[in-house]
Amino acid sequence: MKKKNKNNKGFTLIETMTAMIILAVSLTVILELFSGGLKSARLSDEYTRAIFHAKEKMEEILLADKLTDLESEGEFEDGFKWAVNITLPLAEEIEENEQIKKSDKHLFNIHVSVSWNDGSGTRQFEISTIHIAEKNQEIS
Repeated sequence: MKKKNKNNKGFTLIETMTAMIILAVSLTVILELFSGGLKSARLSDEYTRAIFHAKEKMEEILLADKLTDLESEGEFEDGFKWAVNITLPLAEEIEENEQIKKSDKHLFNIHVSVSWNDGSGTRQFEISTIHIAEKNQEIS
């Protein structure tokens, strides 16, 4: 058996390899967390833009004085797609009630949907409201 020399300073091979493994695992975890944070930030930005577009389209519809049943769709300049569906809720009850039929106002169910492709699939954001407006005006 050899005697340990007290003047021998330094790290053994096992200590060095253990330190390198711990460093590699730590860096991998840190990079994964950073990558996940970037994905979350991008997704948050996309949803924020979708919400903005949906509100913009809804406001455009609500500013019209008169509405009619309508299904329409289109695309924003940044690639987000929109779809609008305006319907008369409870159409059966409206047909049965003469007073409602004679009125120049209607309740309209307005549904706005914004969708986009984020690389891993299609995402969608939807809002709806019920609005009182005059009948028979086309929406531009």
